[in-house]
Amino acid sequence: MADRSLRGMRLGAQSLQSEEGVTFSPRVSHSYLCATCGRETVMIFSAEAEAPDEWECKHCSHVATRLVDSKPVIVDHSDEKIARTHWDMLLERRTRDELEELLEERLTVLRERRGGQQKIGA
Repeated sequence: MADRSLRGMRLGAQSLQSEEGVTFSPRVSHSYLCATCGRETVMIFSAEAEAPDEWECKHCSHVATRLVDSKPVIVDHSDEKIARTHWDMLLERRTRDELEELLEERLTVLRERRGGQQKIGA
């Protein structure tokens, strides 16, 4: 019985491909300096790729800035929009007094709809 059993491979453990005839693309390394922890992170990119000016520090997860000639690149964040919340957008349309008035109107409608029912709980 043992002589007729099928032999197999473990999935993902070994590759059937060889690196024969494979040409790797040229690589370039870029250094990033973290202002928080002061450590330098070296990342390797393809020579054709454009390296980002900021990268996440692998030691503390804060933003690290790319070094060019041992000096950090100045990153311009002026064109980035600040995320607005629903509350910010609401305050663009109404004043705080108008919102208080609308709240009181809605609470009055809800209390009238409830009628004479007594409040349950505390």
